[in-house]
Amino acid sequence: MKNTDRRKAKKKDMTEKQITDSNANDERIRELYKSAFPVEEQIPYDELISLIPKMPLDFTAYYENNEFVGFTVVYPREPFTWFWYFAVREELRGIGLGQNILTGLLKRYKGRTCILDMEAPRQPCDNREQRLRRHRFYLRNGFRDTHVYRTYENIEYTIMISGQGFFTIQDYDQIINDLRKYWQHVG
Repeated sequence: MKNTDRRKAKKKDMTEKQITDSNANDERIRELYKSAFPVEEQIPYDELISLIPKMPLDFTAYYENNEFVGFTVVYPREPFTWFWYFAVREELRGIGLGQNILTGLLKRYKGRTCILDMEAPRQPCDNREQRLRRHRFYLRNGFRDTHVYRTYENIEYTIMISGQGFFTIQDYDQIINDLRKYWQHVG
C-alpha cells in the first residue's frame, strides 16, 4: 500500500487489541519493544508482561488492515496518567499512524492529565535528530515540556504533559514509588 493510500485508509482500518498476560507472546510486539527503546529504558519483556495482571495497565496493540503497526502501554492512575511506552514499527513511522494512535489515546483519556517521559533533546547524544522529531511530535499534539528532567543510566529524560496542571520531580518520584509496589527492579 502506498503511503498516500495508507493515510486515507488509516482512520477506518485501524483496529486495537487489548494485550493480556495470556496473549502477550506475540513475537512482533516483543521484537518492536526490544528494537524501539534503548536497553536502558526496557523492563525485561517477560517482567513487563508479568505486571499486566498485577497492576492497572492499558497495554494495546494496533493493526491496520490486520497488519501489526505498534503498541502502547499506559498506566492510568491519578492524578497523572502515564503514557509509559509508545512504539510504531520503524518502517511505518512518518505516515500518520503514530498520530492516529496518539489521537485515540488522548480521546480515551480525555479529561485526564497525561504525562510521558522521553529522551531529552538537549542532551548530547547520537540520536539527537530523532529526539528532536519526537519532541516536536508531542508538542504538535498538545503536550508541553514541563522542564522537569530525570537522569537514569546516563540518559536524561524530559517529562511532557497534556492537560491541566503542572508536574514536578516529586510527582515523578511518586509514580516510580507506585510502580515499585508492583515491580521490585525499579532503579
